[in-house]
Amino acid sequence: MALFLYCMHSLPPHKCKESGFTIAPGRINCAKTLWVASSSSNNKKKQPKPLSFGERLLDYIEGGPKLRKWYGAPDQLPRDGLVSNKEDRYREPEQETVPEVRDAVLVTDGDSKTGQLVILSLIVKRARIKALVKDIKAAASAFGSYIEPLAGDVTDKTSVKKALKGVRVIICIGKMGMLEEDENLKGIEHIILLSQLAVLRSGGGIQAFMNEKAKRLAEADEIAVINSGVPYTIVRAGSLQDKPGNQRGFNFKEGCAGNGILSREDAAAICVEALDSPAEKGLIFEVVNGEETVQNWSELFSSLANSGNQD
Repeated sequence: MALFLYCMHSLPPHKCKESGFTIAPGRINCAKTLWVASSSSNNKKKQPKPLSFGERLLDYIEGGPKLRKWYGAPDQLPRDGLVSNKEDRYREPEQETVPEVRDAVLVTDGDSKTGQLVILSLIVKRARIKALVKDIKAAASAFGSYIEPLAGDVTDKTSVKKALKGVRVIICIGKMGMLEEDENLKGIEHIILLSQLAVLRSGGGIQAFMNEKAKRLAEADEIAVINSGVPYTIVRAGSLQDKPGNQRGFNFKEGCAGNGILSREDAAAICVEALDSPAEKGLIFEVVNGEETVQNWSELFSSLANSGNQD
């Protein structure tokens, strides 16, 4: 403004119009006088008024300190009772630890015949399902959004650790693998193992020789489940057959599984029925297709546990 008035004052009157402004010479002298008066008054340094409590509160809420600096106002005093340390002011709040929600059922060997039938039974039961599979695309194509397929198997520690997140129950089709490690079983409420040990023990002659390795592995899997410290159900099924399920009844007598047969669909359904009926210390029972009709599975499992039908 001072430079503008100086230039206007120094220009002759006929130059004023060329500069785009029409100001009479008298007006310029008047403006010069006003500018001088204003400059002299500004030379007196004013003391800033102390900020009121309301102004300080607005500063805190609306970012007033920055606005005051932009407009040349004095910095405010430190606020009583508020953080004055610059590092503390920008410290992020501590995040609370959210407990992990465990509501899923993990099916191992999910792309096997039995594993797929277990998944179908769980879908009917409206369970949240996770499955270890070899081919994620094939599993997603078969079951869509009803399951969460994860690539891998029980022999891979990384796959198992990832698969067990959010899991409360494990339905194990065959071998336990890395599932038997204590650190992987924290938070698990129930393990259900579908075992063929009774069938493998029953063979004789050359068949017994051929089954020896598989029998030792099946025994090791059952021992791992029993020693896991987690409530368990071991279903010792008869020889699994690819026949329609729910066509015949059942036989739960001890020793029946060695020479009997069981529909694969029925075996999968029994594993799913055991989902919410864990025995206090564990339950082992044999089952084949027979004549007994089951009306209430929870009562049946309780009866088997009380009868001591286990090794």
